[in-house]
Amino acid sequence: MPSSSISGLSSGLETATIINQLMQLEAASQTKLKTQLSSAKTALSSLQTLNSQVAGLATKAKALADGTDWNALKATSSHTGLTVALGKGGVAGSWQVQVDAVATHHRLNFADSAAMNDVVVTGGTTLSLTRGGQTTTIETGDGTLRGVVDALNASGTGLRASTLKLDDGTFALLVSSADTGQANQFTLTQGDGSALLGSAAVTTAQDAAITIEGRTIHSASNTFTDVLPGLTMTVSAAVAGSSVEVSSTNDATSTKASVKALVDALNNVIGQTQSLTTYSSSSTGAGLLAGDPTVRGVGSSLQEAVYPTDLTSLAKFGIQTDRYGKVTFDEEVFAKELAADPAAVAAAITGPGGFASRVQKVAETASDSVKGTLTASVNGRNSSITRLTDSIEAWDQRLELRRTSLERQYTALETALGKMQSQSNWLASQLSSLSSSSSS
Repeated sequence: MPSSSISGLSSGLETATIINQLMQLEAASQTKLKTQLSSAKTALSSLQTLNSQVAGLATKAKALADGTDWNALKATSSHTGLTVALGKGGVAGSWQVQVDAVATHHRLNFADSAAMNDVVVTGGTTLSLTRGGQTTTIETGDGTLRGVVDALNASGTGLRASTLKLDDGTFALLVSSADTGQANQFTLTQGDGSALLGSAAVTTAQDAAITIEGRTIHSASNTFTDVLPGLTMTVSAAVAGSSVEVSSTNDATSTKASVKALVDALNNVIGQTQSLTTYSSSSTGAGLLAGDPTVRGVGSSLQEAVYPTDLTSLAKFGIQTDRYGKVTFDEEVFAKELAADPAAVAAAITGPGGFASRVQKVAETASDSVKGTLTASVNGRNSSITRLTDSIEAWDQRLELRRTSLERQYTALETALGKMQSQSNWLASQLSSLSSSSSS
């Protein structure tokens, strides 16, 4: 801050410069604190980044451990009208699927048309809906065609009502079930049981039906789940009446990609823990988190997660560590073993106790948002940064008071010297006057 002292008016000294130099000496401790704060923030940023990477590793490992990313099989269909998706529990095989029928909505197309404001409900204002042996009364308000449409759509009965404008300007009423399947068949009449808008052309709702090995299976929707192990099949009208071949075959490609992605993420985190905590003889010097036991512990635990708890090895499946601690993955060995014994590979990689599960456990223990060891380290460093910041702010106040004190001292010095100089000048003038008087 600028000096407010009287700089050298009497003494000729550069008091402002002297004060600034003294203040630099006074501020040495605060300067050290600022350097510590800068280093602490840099280290914290690195630790937070590592924590995020470990959390990402935990997510990736979980997806493989629970089977989400484990696609040892690939499902195919010989017809685009039947799509197939593979879930858990699938087995290799091939099946002929005869699509007998697709699920449809129940539809009513009423014969008589009317203007939207015409009253079409006579003898009252209600409609009677019968479905599944149960009858529901629907109030239409004013009984107009518009009122009927609005009432049906707002009734919560699973009906959808609309109108079709005809050439003569009147409207035909169309009503359908919201869902497909035989259970959604219904009748709709006036409240007294008489026909609404004349007779209605009916499109009867039906279930979807497929036949496999002479057995017919039905579904209220066009989706069949787990009829075949681990498979979900969806049919459309385009395939009705056709025979489709559905296959589930071994697929090493996607499985290898999932395992490789986990190994790559694991190596990335292990490499980060090493670079942050080790000392290099090069110009880079020590890592930003050198000496941090938590970070070193996470790296070591992740390396140990490669080995099963029974002290065997995953080398048989193409996974092992090299002498530098890097995890290697031999895709050819993995694919060969997967083709020979997919169950053994799945047990070694996925599920409780598998490679992915062990990595997940270590990563979650470190990165858990509440109890994680890395999270605790982040919180601790945040607390240290807060204390350093408070100390620096306290030094600001202390230094401000010290500067004020120095400025007062030097101002007092200049003032005193100024008075002494004035007195000296006065005495000199008096002596000069006496000398002049004596000579005359």
